[in-house]
Parts: sequence; structure tokens; C-alpha cells
Amino acid sequence: MPAAAEAYSLGVPVEIGKIEQELKKLWREGEAAMTRASLMNLAIYSEEPGSLEKNTKLAAEITENHACRAIVIEADCRSEENRVDAWISAHCHVGRTGKKQVCSEQISFLIKGGCTTQLPSIILSNLDSDLPFYLWWQGELHDPMDAQLWEWVDRFIYDSHGWENLPAQMALVETAQREAKQRLVLCDLNWTRLDNLRFALAQFFDHPASHHRLAKISKIRIDFAPGFRSTALLFVGWMGAQLNWEIDEVRSSRELRFTGMSGRAIGVELHERDGQPVHEIALTSDDVEFGVTYANCGDLLEVSRVQAGEKRVPQLMPAGNNEPVGLISAELIRGGPHQVYLNALNCVRDLL
Repeated sequence: MPAAAEAYSLGVPVEIGKIEQELKKLWREGEAAMTRASLMNLAIYSEEPGSLEKNTKLAAEITENHACRAIVIEADCRSEENRVDAWISAHCHVGRTGKKQVCSEQISFLIKGGCTTQLPSIILSNLDSDLPFYLWWQGELHDPMDAQLWEWVDRFIYDSHGWENLPAQMALVETAQREAKQRLVLCDLNWTRLDNLRFALAQFFDHPASHHRLAKISKIRIDFAPGFRSTALLFVGWMGAQLNWEIDEVRSSRELRFTGMSGRAIGVELHERDGQPVHEIALTSDDVEFGVTYANCGDLLEVSRVQAGEKRVPQLMPAGNNEPVGLISAELIRGGPHQVYLNALNCVRDLL
């Protein structure tokens, strides 16, 4: 069996022109104990120093449940050098039979100088046949971006949380989508953070007997952690887009007002406090308050429906995982476009 690399090791250094040759050698030498598995190409790109090791660790965890060819790239765009170093490795996990190890291969690159010009050729020349191609871009996008790259990407994964200028960055994202002739599916991890919260709130209104409450919503309060205002606004955008609300007034950074289809005013209060990215949601409809908040344990949600004069009796629902591996795994199991996300984004675009 070859030295297929420790879980978080970059593996064996290789020449750029011999990557496929060395990968075949890796699998040939380990065929008695290793089975190669791949359902997709997953490229992880970052310009953060030291990200190559950090993202190799993430790739090792991701491949436990999502077999893929991982292409992990760290770029130093400001370097005066102009070179590319490469490594190959394998992330192996014992299969269900307990005999052979099921392995996903990783190709790692350290790019110095000329990032945007070298990136398309490095990625496209190392994709695994015609498997779907997912690109996870960490950090800020560049202007201009190379159109050649986007024509090959099936799902573009990014995290709008932390972008300093979200409208400018979204303009670049949408430019990439146009250059890909609309085949590119946009996957925002900032939206994925809201999945369980949205499910928890929506379940209150699953039964037709509860639908009339939607037209009587008068107030929403959202508590969010420092730096996660855009996450809270995406939640507001989801509510507004689903219920056909329109922005009426921005009273302050903490107070918004929407108008519903019947002309009813809906007040939105945004409160920043320590906790989860979006820690608590309280929705008032007539004399009933619907609440979703994180339990003290952090991995469960407390949901409650209380009418005036009643005692609050919360129930528990899954809270999901806000860690990178949990968020990216949620995206890797999905298919189809994120139209609900796009509608939510458009609803609050002017507020972001």
C-alpha cells in the first residue's frame, strides 16, 4: 500500500505535468487495500496564508461522506515569484465491509503570482473526467474574473458573510453566472446557515388552518451575532419574498418596515448580540407569538407558539451545523437551482 498521506498531510510532491501519471501510480500500488471513489470534482480556493493545510483537513472530513476528487488551492497573488507547486494524496476511510479502504484523491496547489491568469488552466486540466464540478471560493472575488472558468462550473459555492462590500461582490457573482450562460448554480453558505431556522418557523404554518396567520403578521424580531447582519437580512428577505412584502421604510439600521399584500404594515427589528449567527426569531401575528431560538446546548432549536395569557411550552427541533464541513455537506447533497435564495436576495438587495 502506498504512503497515501496522513489525513491532513499534503502528500507527495509532483511535477505539474505528471499529476495524472503519479495518481495512476498511487492507485496501482495500493489496489490491494484501496478502492478509489469519486462522484464529483470539488475545488477549494483560498488566498489566506496557511489555508492549504486547513482546507486539506476540511477535505479529509468532507470525503468521509462525499467521495470526490478534491483540488485544494492556496494562492499568494501578491508574490513577486511566479510558480506553482503541487502535491497528491488520498483521504481514505474504511468501507462498510470493513476490508478495503474507500479513498478520495486530492491534488494540492500552491500558486505564487498571476493567480487569476493561472487558475483556470490549473483547475480545468485536473478535473476528473466529466463528473460535476463544484467550486468553493473562500473570501473575496476578483475583478475581472476569467470567463473560461465559469463555463465549466456546475455549482459555485461561496459565503457572503464577511464580504466587506456585498453588493459589489454579488455583482461579480452574477457576472460569472451570465458568463456561464446561466448554467451556474449559486450556493451561498450564508443562506445555508438559515436552513433549519427557516424549516422551524415554516412548520408552524404547514397546516391549512394556520394559513390565515400569515396575513396577520405585524412584527418580526431577529437577534443575530456581530458580523452576521447580512444573514439576518437574508432571513427577512425570505419572509418578504415568500409573502410578497415590499420594503416601505428604513427607519434605522435596527428598524425596517414592509408592506404586505393587503397594505398591512410589518415592522422588522434587528438586534445584535452574542450567540449563533441568527440566534432568535420572534414573529407576532395578531395575539400569537411564534418563536425559534437556539437551546443552551447549541445543537437544538426551541420552537414555541404562545397566545396572550398562555404559558410558553417550547419543543425541540434539530439546529443543524454551522461549522464549514456541515454547511458544505448540506450543499453537496443538493441539486437544482436555489431559486428561493435568489428571490430572498432580490427582496433585500437594497439593504445589504
